[in-house]
Amino acid sequence: MLSQILLILLGFGLLIKGADWMISGASALAKKYGVSDLAIGLTIVAFGTSAPELIVNSVASYQGHPEIVFGNVIGSNNFNLFIILGIVGLISPIVVQSSTVWKEIPLSFVAAVLMFALANITLLTPNEVISRVDSLILISLFAGFLYYVFKQMKSEKPASVEITTSSEKKIGLLIIAGLAGLMIGGKLVVDQSVELAQALGVSERIIGLTIVAAGTSLPELVTSVVAATKKNSDIAIGNVIGSNIFNLLFILSISGLVQPIPYETTFNREVYILLGGTLFLFIAMFTGQKKKLDRWEAALMLTAYVGYNVWLIR
Repeated sequence: MLSQILLILLGFGLLIKGADWMISGASALAKKYGVSDLAIGLTIVAFGTSAPELIVNSVASYQGHPEIVFGNVIGSNNFNLFIILGIVGLISPIVVQSSTVWKEIPLSFVAAVLMFALANITLLTPNEVISRVDSLILISLFAGFLYYVFKQMKSEKPASVEITTSSEKKIGLLIIAGLAGLMIGGKLVVDQSVELAQALGVSERIIGLTIVAAGTSLPELVTSVVAATKKNSDIAIGNVIGSNIFNLLFILSISGLVQPIPYETTFNREVYILLGGTLFLFIAMFTGQKKKLDRWEAALMLTAYVGYNVWLIR
């Protein structure tokens, strides 16, 4: 028990340091190539912080643990939406770009609706499952999302900043070290947390929705909090929305390509919560003079999620 706790603490340390290196390297990379912080947040940072989900889900799918797969994806997205944006919004109101309000947030909503439809509608398979065909549909939409982001990068390209060769190497090392810290730390936290939970006789569904989801979302949490403290709300909101899109369209599709994943309809309730939270975030953008998530709205999201988890594990 003590060794597991110590390994979890070590994982937390790696996550925190890895997120700090990642945000520093990503910001420097954005300045070098004249890429907006929002685009970096939606792609590089979102992919890096989603790496633990990708590793855990690929292994869980291969080993035949569908409840871990869906619990991790849906639970992580709810954690990102309610906990991370809630905490970041309490630190400082999140001012959101118009493109995020009208494009990225709706896209994350559409991705959740599509996943829900593919998992519940049985046109291509005899029962509820994310098949390989479903996975190809999801990953095709993900490719379209990447095309949109890179197209946006060209149309909204700010002035680039000259940096030295030594600085280029430092940026590369920061990103590589950050990714390594995030992946190793995330895996340590999840593995040891799952062992503790299983020893207590908790179901895989609850493990996936709570411990695994929270553990694999720690990189997003730390990265977004670091970005918020550095007054970079674009990377914070881009990281959360980008990670949610990555989880639904890329990570779930990779899991389904490893092998088809049976879907338990009991997860529908959590999908409804995800859809409701995304819709609330969209509406919140229009409650003030600026498109932003105010502190009271962030506090409401945080409180709602904590209440849901207390009910879930009661």
